[in-house]
Amino acid sequence: MNKQKTTPQKIILAFTMILFSVFLLFPMFSIVKASVFDDGAVTFKFYSDLITENGIGTAFKNSVLISSASGLLTTLLAFIPAYAINYTNINKKVKKVFATFITLPMLLPTITYGFALMYSYGNAGLVTRILGFRIVDIYGVTGLIIGYVIYTLPISFMLLNNSMSYIDKKFVIVSRLLGDGTIKTFYVTVLRPLVSTLAISFIQSFTLSFTDYGIPAALAGNVELISTKLYNAMLGSLPNFNSGSAISVVMLIPSVVSILLIGWLNKYNIRYNKISKIELKKNKIRDVVFASLTSVLILIIISVFAVIFMVPFTTQWPYYMRFTWDFIIKVFSDSLLMSVYRNSLLVSGFSALAGTLIVYGTALISARKGSFQKWGKLPDTVSLITNTIPGMVLGVAYMMAFKGTALQNTFPILILCNVVHLYSSPYLMVKGSLEKLNASWEITARLMGDSWMNTVLRIITPNVWSTLLEAFSYFFVNSMVTVSAIIFL
Repeated sequence: MNKQKTTPQKIILAFTMILFSVFLLFPMFSIVKASVFDDGAVTFKFYSDLITENGIGTAFKNSVLISSASGLLTTLLAFIPAYAINYTNINKKVKKVFATFITLPMLLPTITYGFALMYSYGNAGLVTRILGFRIVDIYGVTGLIIGYVIYTLPISFMLLNNSMSYIDKKFVIVSRLLGDGTIKTFYVTVLRPLVSTLAISFIQSFTLSFTDYGIPAALAGNVELISTKLYNAMLGSLPNFNSGSAISVVMLIPSVVSILLIGWLNKYNIRYNKISKIELKKNKIRDVVFASLTSVLILIIISVFAVIFMVPFTTQWPYYMRFTWDFIIKVFSDSLLMSVYRNSLLVSGFSALAGTLIVYGTALISARKGSFQKWGKLPDTVSLITNTIPGMVLGVAYMMAFKGTALQNTFPILILCNVVHLYSSPYLMVKGSLEKLNASWEITARLMGDSWMNTVLRIITPNVWSTLLEAFSYFFVNSMVTVSAIIFL
């Protein structure tokens, strides 16, 4: 009987592990092979060249420091709107507006972030011209941190907001009844249950910043970064795939630290028997403070991206500001462009559907108690690996691994690449939700004669439906705007 009941889990685990073996490990093996083989012989000269190459150490250090700063700042800033939505009495409609605008940057590829910052806060930017002076120098370290924070803020917010929604708020009341002060109540009922999610948020933000090329391409200035070194090696005037492969392997170092850190923090996860619906204590000062802070954050985001929606309607930004519909008309009258748009919708739709199903299946095995929970480290490891592999590296790996196969230049290879590339964040969101639910549901259902599959469909899925929709949206939106990986395919 037990064997029969675990069959769906076996199928899910076997299918996903085969999928990632073929479309993650095999392509990455091609990259590692290229970094240690030269003319059929094993060599480490590409790594030794990296060590002796002028600037590589500085680039790695700069990437670590800047990405760490942006990861910490992003997590702190993302906490503000997440707390405002889950722990204040702000109007529900206003909360929806907050959530919408905080995730707005996800709609644009990172390569546009740099241009948006230049058009808004550069010497001739919109905000600079309105104020009459430049607020900040957007080139160099400051501009990179601002760009990285805006880029990773939606993902960090989604992780924290999702986890907060599954925290049982009744413990706030219990803590108060026990005589705890405001600070202790905040720590015990909010921060303590979020320890793992806060760490994951930092790691996600750090890794996305560490591996991004789009923002540095516009804002790095004279600051050397490891991602730009990789780009120059792979796509420079003299491409060197062997050296690029060696840089790619070096860039995976943070994944080792991430795996160890998250594995250690997982023991601090807190489960609740149920999520209580309570009325939060009235506190106008708290509500006004968090509403104001969130509004300021949103205004900054809008000030950066507003210019993107203005430029298409001007004759020649910023020199000739006459209003025109010409560029919009040209876009919609271009049949080739419309065909590309339809292809993007098709690929993104299937990527989102397949990605959400795969994420949900692996998260169930990883997060829910049962005979297969011991295998949960496999999806966790896959998540961390996919999170730390730059999209550009993954695209090159696919190009090298599947060249000459039936998958080359097809929709399936694009969909598979999107699913693998974007797997990490939705997986962590869904897993975080599942970990907050009552751990005994499956056991109770089994004692009542219900199958694991029926328990998942009838009990667990309705309780994480909103998170699954967020995961679907994440896959869809990012598949629409991603450039780094699929540009090679």
